[in-house]
Amino acid sequence: MVAPLNDTLKHRVNIESNEKLHVCKICNKAFSRKGNLNSHLRTHTEEKPHVCGKCNKAFSHSGNLTVHLRIHTREKPHVCEICKKAFSHSGNLIVHLRIHTKEKPHVCEICRKAFLQSGALKSHLRIHTEEKPYVCEVCNKAFSFSGALHVHLRTHTEEKPHVCEICNKTFSQRGNLNSHLRIHTRKKPRVCEICNNDFPQSGNFKRHLRIHTEKNLMFVKSAKKAFPYRDYLNVHLRTHTHTKDKYQV
Repeated sequence: MVAPLNDTLKHRVNIESNEKLHVCKICNKAFSRKGNLNSHLRTHTEEKPHVCGKCNKAFSHSGNLTVHLRIHTREKPHVCEICKKAFSHSGNLIVHLRIHTKEKPHVCEICRKAFLQSGALKSHLRIHTEEKPYVCEVCNKAFSFSGALHVHLRTHTEEKPHVCEICNKTFSQRGNLNSHLRIHTRKKPRVCEICNNDFPQSGNFKRHLRIHTEKNLMFVKSAKKAFPYRDYLNVHLRTHTHTKDKYQV
């Protein structure tokens, strides 16, 4: 009589034969180990038996709790061998390494633009689908990205969390704060390649470029005189109309 296989040997036989004996009765997904099936079932039952002793946040898998605990312990065991930056989760290290390898495995099938992370690709696809799943509960304006909705909500709450450390002026967006800081630092990162004039903001730089090109110049039809800015055109037109009202072109 042949002795029954013990659990360890059964598991080995199942793996080697690629046999999956344990099947989920809800979605028919199959597993080679019963423990894996039990863990999977929690995706259906939403059971979360693993609870953080620090903040009481619950998880369905013990591994997720282990990773979460590093938020409290600040442990970062996964270290980049190139730049020594450390991460609490191995997945974050894998994504970070693509900065060095310049690998972008997630490619848009419509425009072929590539991304480091799948989440970035999903967000990008909304440009093509024009999907706007994030809706403002105050005015019903819709956005493609959650970050854009978050910034928009400040127009209703008048929240301005970004503060200038020099003059204490506040801003709703970090980009506006960065532009403002150039007033203090006098940094002008945008330089005209034609005349070497520099500008702190992209808007001023674009307006300046009209001086060098005939594109977007505004003409007076009678005299065919051209101006780079509409304001300059309006001032000139007053010499003909003798009025302070703006001339419509």
